[in-house]
Amino acid sequence: MKEEDREFLHRLLESRSPTGFEMPGQKVWADWIGRHAGHVECDSYGSTWARLAGKTDQVVMLEAHADEIGYMVKHIDDKGFLRLDRVGGSDAATARGRRITILGDKGDVPGIIGNTAIHLRRDEHGQEKAPAVHDLWVDVGASNAAEVAKLGVRVGHPAVYQDGPMELANKRIVGRALDNRIGGFIIAQVMKRIAAGKKKPAFSLVCLNAIQEEIGGHGAKMATYRLRPDVCVCLDVTHATDTPGISHAKHGSVKLGGGPTLTHGTANHPLVVKHLIDVAKDAQIPIQHESSSRFSGTDTDKIFHSRQGIPSALVSLPLRCMHSVVETAHLDDIARTIDLLAAFVLSIRDKDAFHQKLV
Repeated sequence: MKEEDREFLHRLLESRSPTGFEMPGQKVWADWIGRHAGHVECDSYGSTWARLAGKTDQVVMLEAHADEIGYMVKHIDDKGFLRLDRVGGSDAATARGRRITILGDKGDVPGIIGNTAIHLRRDEHGQEKAPAVHDLWVDVGASNAAEVAKLGVRVGHPAVYQDGPMELANKRIVGRALDNRIGGFIIAQVMKRIAAGKKKPAFSLVCLNAIQEEIGGHGAKMATYRLRPDVCVCLDVTHATDTPGISHAKHGSVKLGGGPTLTHGTANHPLVVKHLIDVAKDAQIPIQHESSSRFSGTDTDKIFHSRQGIPSALVSLPLRCMHSVVETAHLDDIARTIDLLAAFVLSIRDKDAFHQKLV
C-alpha cells in the first residue's frame, strides 16, 4: 500500500461518524475520491457518491456504507453521570472501562464508560453477568448536570470509542470502524485505479458511500432509487471464522488472508455472482464462498429490489472481532478486493444485461 493511500485509510478510520451523524467521515471520503472522479455529490441525509464517465450511460455501482456503531446520550443525572443508548449493534459487554468521545455542541468531549471494581460488583456466589446498555454510566468529569451542560453535552449527542487504527505484524490492520469504513476506502481505490488506467469502462462507474446501514440500510435504499444503476456490487465485511470458539458448522469457514468472499443466494443475482467468479479466475484472485439463506444483513438487501430490480451481488472482506475496537483485517485481502472489483468493472461489456432468460 502506498503511503498516501495508507494516510487516507487512517484518516477515514479516525473520523468519527456514527450512524445518523456520518458527515465527518463523508467529507474525508469526498475530498479524496473527488481527485479521481468526474463528479461528487451527496443527498439530503448524507449518502455520498462519485461518478466516473464510461463509454455508455449505463451504470455499474460499487456500494459501501459510511456509518459506524456507537452510543448516544440517553439521560444525564443530577450527579453529572451520563446514561447511554446504543447506536447500531454496539456490544455493551465490552464497553466497561473504555474511553469515548462525545460529539457535543461545543466540540469533542472526552469521557470514560465506568468500570466498577471487580471487588465491588461480584454477587454472593462470585458470579456476574455482562452489563446491559442501561447499566453503563459515563463520567465526563462533571459533578452535576449543570457542569455537563457547560461542556456542551445534552441528551441526543452521539459518542464513539476513542480507539484508532494500528497495524500488527504480518499485514494485519486493527481498529474500530473497519466495518465498514474499509469498504469506502476500497471502492475509492477502485475509482482511482480505473481513472488512472488507459482502458475506459463500458459502463459509467458510480461509487456510493451510503449512510445508516447499521440500522437498516436506509441510505442505500434512498440513493439507489435516485441513481438507477444497471448492476451493483455491494461491499461489506464478513465474519472471519478462524479464531477460537467459532463453529464452522454454524457460521461457515472464512479465513483471514484467504481473499474476499462471494455470497450466494437471496439478493445475490446468479449471473452477477458468476461473472465475479469468472473475473476472479481469469485474474487469479483467490476468493471464498458464503451462503445466504434468507437475507445477507447488508445493504445488498435494500438495493436489489429497487424499482424494477437491480442485478446485485455481495462481496465481503473477512474481518475478525466485528463490532469491537479491535476489528482486524488483512492487507492482502484489501488489495485482492480492490483487484477483483476493478477487474469486474472493466470486464463488463456495453451489451451485458445480467437478465435471466427462459430459453
